[in-house]
Amino acid sequence: MQIDVSISFFLLGAFAVLVGGKIQFPKSLYQSLILFLMIAIGLKGGLALSEHASWALLTQSFYIIALGFLLPLIAFPILFKIGLLPRKDAASIAAHYGSVSVGTYAVAVAFLEAKNIAYEAYIPLFVVLLEMPAIVIGIVLAKEKANKNSIEAKSATTVKQARKTLLHEMFFNQGMILMVGGLIIGYMAGEQITTIAPFFFMLFNGVLALFLLEMGMVAASRFGDIKKSGSFILAFGFAMPIIGGVIGGLLGIFMGLSEGGAILVAVLGASSSYIAVPAAMQVVLPDANHSLSISASLGITFPFNVVVGIPVYTIIIQWFIA
Repeated sequence: MQIDVSISFFLLGAFAVLVGGKIQFPKSLYQSLILFLMIAIGLKGGLALSEHASWALLTQSFYIIALGFLLPLIAFPILFKIGLLPRKDAASIAAHYGSVSVGTYAVAVAFLEAKNIAYEAYIPLFVVLLEMPAIVIGIVLAKEKANKNSIEAKSATTVKQARKTLLHEMFFNQGMILMVGGLIIGYMAGEQITTIAPFFFMLFNGVLALFLLEMGMVAASRFGDIKKSGSFILAFGFAMPIIGGVIGGLLGIFMGLSEGGAILVAVLGASSSYIAVPAAMQVVLPDANHSLSISASLGITFPFNVVVGIPVYTIIIQWFIA
């Protein structure tokens, strides 16, 4: 049985950590890979948007934003009522699982292209749209605690500054700037996009492989934190992506997307953030257990989606469409 070449790099990174191999992966290179993937995804979405912009797409965008609000509302009661986590921790983790993972989306795109499964090229627009709703819901879910423990205990000036910082993280984090910026550039560039296409489009899979090598090492390094967090977080990290993936896939079918498009929406619903949301949650909930959120997202859900989830969501969508 063949394993997708990109996933092989993820498994290699995890294996290297588990056997104590010392691979020196420069932090600056890892950051550069993230920047590259975000810009490339934005450019692809903008180029497709210039070719497929329509009122139907506007309607689909509203459905995607609704998905971004729905998922953390599903995750929060599971974490708070069943898992009995503190409200601030439950709100933070729920926000992570309502947002998206650019890396997971990139793997899904490479998977579909390897399987020759067509998909709507404007799906990157949905990646951008899903960045903010979960952050908003996370703030609302944590509001009670934030008001009692933070806002009332601080001066009006401090509260105002905190809100300003939070809004800045929501709308001007690196993911929003790069993907929205790439989207706009791709939309407006026209034929000039061919001058940079060889770099951003043709090198995409190679950059993704290096990114997954690092992510494999990061995920494996989180195994110790997962053991400390208990079986509930482990179960949640496996169950929530399946819930989100099924809801996302059904939404994609309802929206009239192609098989590949529905699979990508399923992947977006199943993924969890590890870039934009952590930054925002650290602002609104500075005393929350952010290590727990990242461990669940990176140590459980990301590897599950990359190795198992994406093929499973593909089978589920194909079963529903058949």
